[in-house]
Amino acid sequence: MGIICPAAREEPSLHPLRSATPRRYLMCPPEHFGVTYTINPWMDPAKPVDVALAVAQWEDLRDRYRSLGHTVEVLVPRPGLPDMVFAANGATVVDGRVLGARFAHREREAEAAVHLEWFHAHGFPYVREPVHINEGEGDFAVTASYLLAGRGFRASPLSHGEAQEYFGRPVLGLDLVDPRYYHLDTALTVLDDTTDEIMYYPPAFSPGSREVLRRLFPDALTATGEAAAAFGLNGVSDGLHVLLPQAAAGLFEPLRDRGFEPIGIDLSELLKGGGSVKCCTQELRC
Repeated sequence: MGIICPAAREEPSLHPLRSATPRRYLMCPPEHFGVTYTINPWMDPAKPVDVALAVAQWEDLRDRYRSLGHTVEVLVPRPGLPDMVFAANGATVVDGRVLGARFAHREREAEAAVHLEWFHAHGFPYVREPVHINEGEGDFAVTASYLLAGRGFRASPLSHGEAQEYFGRPVLGLDLVDPRYYHLDTALTVLDDTTDEIMYYPPAFSPGSREVLRRLFPDALTATGEAAAAFGLNGVSDGLHVLLPQAAAGLFEPLRDRGFEPIGIDLSELLKGGGSVKCCTQELRC
């Protein structure tokens, strides 16, 4: 009589089965993009900008979102506002409530009103002009449990309390210490906003903030300095697909190991202004 072997047991998956959820984004084409001033370490007015190439790269990102089933609304750019392409900075939208931006630098101040006009014109019932400086999703990131809030270079710490009162969500303040990563969205990506899954670059944060992130997100994916320098943390995830700069190739395999599908995007021309995938993408959470 043959030996009957017990059925092999499958090892439990370390990560949940991924699925994409349809998103709605607001983007602004870079028709007037240029680097005519310096407000972050990535900007150098001496380097020429190819506007046609910037537009083509932006259109590729827009079309990629649409091909994945997402809705992209378009904000009409205004002459004299070269950074409007970085639409993530114009507001934060949570549960249909809009908290506008108040920019730290005068060069971008006029963008705030253009964003508020768009929300009023498109039927958003709750739109608030902020009292304190915040640059929208540049420094606010939405997870299932928290509103992560960066500070140190742009956003005022007072904006954190303002956001918590307005959205009714706990705000977690994080101190940024490296001027190259002047916004939270250059140092941290929300990978799954239903399971509090993130990836981030630890050296961009103060020691205390690193410890907070380690305690609250112990399974987070941490990026190398090379990936961070390629703006690899400036990504957008729909819960399955993670769109990020193609130059941050070192993150692709770790993301695949966790069940995500990384999609490399070339926004090298827009990086001259200090922005990439997430900077160009404001999420409309309704």
